[in-house]
Amino acid sequence: MNTLWKEIRYKMLHSGSKIGLLIGINIIVYVAINVPGVIEWLFTRNNLISYYADEYLLLPAYLPKLATRFWTPLTYMFMHAGPLHIFFNMLWLYWIGQIFEEYLGNKRTIGLYLFGGLTGALFFVLAYNYIPVFAHSNVAVGAVVVGASAAVMAVIVATATLLPDYTIYMMFIGPVKLKWLAIFYVILDFILIAGANPGGEISHLGGAFFGFIYIKQLQRGHDWIGSINKIFKPSPKLKVVSKSSVKNSNDLPRQEEIDRILDKISQSGYESLNKQEKEVLFRASKDNEG
Repeated sequence: MNTLWKEIRYKMLHSGSKIGLLIGINIIVYVAINVPGVIEWLFTRNNLISYYADEYLLLPAYLPKLATRFWTPLTYMFMHAGPLHIFFNMLWLYWIGQIFEEYLGNKRTIGLYLFGGLTGALFFVLAYNYIPVFAHSNVAVGAVVVGASAAVMAVIVATATLLPDYTIYMMFIGPVKLKWLAIFYVILDFILIAGANPGGEISHLGGAFFGFIYIKQLQRGHDWIGSINKIFKPSPKLKVVSKSSVKNSNDLPRQEEIDRILDKISQSGYESLNKQEKEVLFRASKDNEG
């Protein structure tokens, strides 16, 4: 058991990947709420733990209630409605998130997840309060949204936008390019807005929208998430070094070169890069992880 805990802690905190950290947080939150909830139900027949978790951690669409639950646009993306819900969300996050970090390093992963989830929350609240079919029937009063799906969709669509021709192998289907996978899920989510879970589908589209826009802006040289990270990065201390120990600035790839390579990947796929371009992208990724 001790070895298992050490392995989990390594995956979450010391492996370098932020995907493991996000998956770990989601699983811990799910277990911490549902295990005591089942124990409570078995011995008391009550569901107070589940009730208060839903009441204070899920995202409400009703604006007066949202004003008193202002933290829920953040907390809802770490909550799940059932074991299959969290299983498939974490599975997609693990599969696609590894590809994202392989090409762009790990410093943008958490930001992409959070901003994708927040954009999904914004789409949900705006839709339920201002789109006529929802606003006229006043369904926002009791509507809530739950799950990491919007945040995961941001990761999926961002990765597909960066590497549209990257191919993954899916059971019973075979090789599928990421661009077709992303397009399929976006169209499916849009169609299902008329189904039983319109709020969830709308939030998914919000996450997808952020993932797409973020990568397009990154390819134009505007790294929204990287810029935010720099705000919280401490200023380097003044250090006196000998001239011989100063690292040659040419060892690090220029941003213009990285942007050109990302554009080439977007247009022609990773396989179109030559050996030198792959090396530049590899060094840039390692620099981002430092």
